[in-house]
Amino acid sequence: MGISTKNLVVVGQGAAGLAAALAAAQAGRGADVRVTLVDKAAESEAGGNTRWSPSYMRMASVDRVEPSFVHDMLAATQYRCDETYFATLARHAPATCKWIAAQGVEFIQPTYYLAKGPPRIQPLGGGPAVVEQLVLAAKKANVEFRYGCSARGIVRDNGRITGLEIAQDGIRQVLPTDAVILCSGGFEGDGAKMREHFGDGAEVMRLISPGGKFNTGDGITMAMALGASGSGDWSGMHAEPVDARSTNSAPVVLVYPYGIVVDKNGRRFFDEGGGLVHETWEWFARDMQFKTPGRMAFAILDSRLLTIDGYERAIRSEVPPARADTLAELAKLIGVDAEGLAATVAAYNAACTGDAAKFDATRCDGLKAAATLAPPKSNWARAISEPPFLAYPLVGAVAYTFGGLATDDSARVLADGAPIPGLYAAGEITGHFYVTAPNAVSVLRAFVFGRIAGLEAVSFLRASQG
Repeated sequence: MGISTKNLVVVGQGAAGLAAALAAAQAGRGADVRVTLVDKAAESEAGGNTRWSPSYMRMASVDRVEPSFVHDMLAATQYRCDETYFATLARHAPATCKWIAAQGVEFIQPTYYLAKGPPRIQPLGGGPAVVEQLVLAAKKANVEFRYGCSARGIVRDNGRITGLEIAQDGIRQVLPTDAVILCSGGFEGDGAKMREHFGDGAEVMRLISPGGKFNTGDGITMAMALGASGSGDWSGMHAEPVDARSTNSAPVVLVYPYGIVVDKNGRRFFDEGGGLVHETWEWFARDMQFKTPGRMAFAILDSRLLTIDGYERAIRSEVPPARADTLAELAKLIGVDAEGLAATVAAYNAACTGDAAKFDATRCDGLKAAATLAPPKSNWARAISEPPFLAYPLVGAVAYTFGGLATDDSARVLADGAPIPGLYAAGEITGHFYVTAPNAVSVLRAFVFGRIAGLEAVSFLRASQG
């Protein structure tokens, strides 16, 4: 009796979906597994957030993570995360990156913004290169791609997955499948879901990349319809401050620690020097969206920004800053209350009593403002006094949401702690982040658990062949 063909459908063509489909296709050749990847976007837009991401990955090198990796993950999530999940991530990361490299993706160690932080590697060419190379590799491995194809539901019969309901070109049909891997992202692209979990104003929050519009929580909804458990921080998201005027993807402005940030009334509202940018950007971006008048703030700096070596690396907006020779003129240009701004800058400058020669943009330099300043300025407290004065109007932009599906270290989707047979998930759809997103981990975990999901799904299909 011959071996029957088994079908596996992967939903989503970001880093997780491509890793899952490719790993399954490569491992499943001998098991006669047919792999199909579906994505709701057109081929030119498919790739989720990965297509638009620089794809920094928290590794010391391609073959090594730093010894503190798991502890850092626990600390970032305030010890609410699944330690086993991140230990698995650390253990599999080197082999996974070597495997990705073998598919034609070259890794480099990038110069990261300005301030030093955890070590990182990056695919040469960023997310676009990842999508291009892994799509090519997957096609060579005979993965079938279907674009403009929305997943609508998972079909089961007697507890076994038998199909994926899809809509394509206005036609609904069921793709026969014996297992499904969900890699379709979070729900940041669905205004109603955003408002439900984050409150008023979340539905109009800017998306940091065009890929986010396709992440509407479909995979989460489908899995939960089968009884899947939720996990992660449902009131958590990764967000960053971007230039309100820019039309680019992810036009972050990360020089705000070196000046002050004010609202439209000219008032400061947080400690701009409270940590390295990746330690403050999420709460800053959220406060702009939910607590700041007009949902906008303004980074105010002086000409000394332009003397910081490599400052351009921390600005990805294509629009130059507003520039004026006086604060009053600057306030008029950006629509900020001039008297409020003048008073704020005067109070701030008076509190900048430390030795400005200690200023160091590359690290937390300990250059604090006087204790009388409220809110405080814990680092980089240097007076704003040398014209021309510069300003960037900023808004918060959401990259991805934290709430998602419960999965184990084998990427199996869980229902009350037990795996749902034949159902796997990886990437931003899974709920393993709490409080803050560990820096430079999103794409790394997508690769690692996408690959794990693909291999585990093939093992499941192989065991169920008859």
